[in-house]
This record gives sequence, structure tokens and C-alpha cells, in this order.
Amino acid sequence: MPMSTDVPQPTFRRLTAVLDYSYLVLHLPRGTSRNAARQILTEHAEYGGWELDRLRLYPDGRRDVRLRRKIIRATKTM
Repeated sequence: MPMSTDVPQPTFRRLTAVLDYSYLVLHLPRGTSRNAARQILTEHAEYGGWELDRLRLYPDGRRDVRLRRKIIRATKTM
């Protein structure tokens, strides 16, 4: 997934599976513009199948974003 060079890169912390969803936590540094954050989240949604679960904006401008996607389990039919 190519990203433009003027967009700050998020820090990936953990990828866990709970129940029927897997979660990805992104930490966007302060100074990341609203448009850059939107672009990062849009790319994760379009190419990775992630959806926004929680967004926390701190007073200093950094953002913690939790994305989730459904875990598809194959069931045996025979």
C-alpha cells in the first residue's frame, strides 16, 4: 500500500483477536493534520477492510485510533 511522503507514518502497536473482531491500534503523532489522518484511515478502510472502532484526540494533538475488522472463520461443510 503506497503512501505519499508528505503524510506522517502512524506507529503500529498491536494486533489482537477478541471474539469475532481483530483490532489494530494506531498512534498518530501530534502535528498530523486532519486531512493526513483522514487519508491514513481511508487507506486502511479501503485496502485493509478496517473500520473505525474508537478515536481519542488528546489536548496536545496526538490521536489514538482503534480500528477493527471482522474475523471470517471457515466452517467445515462435510
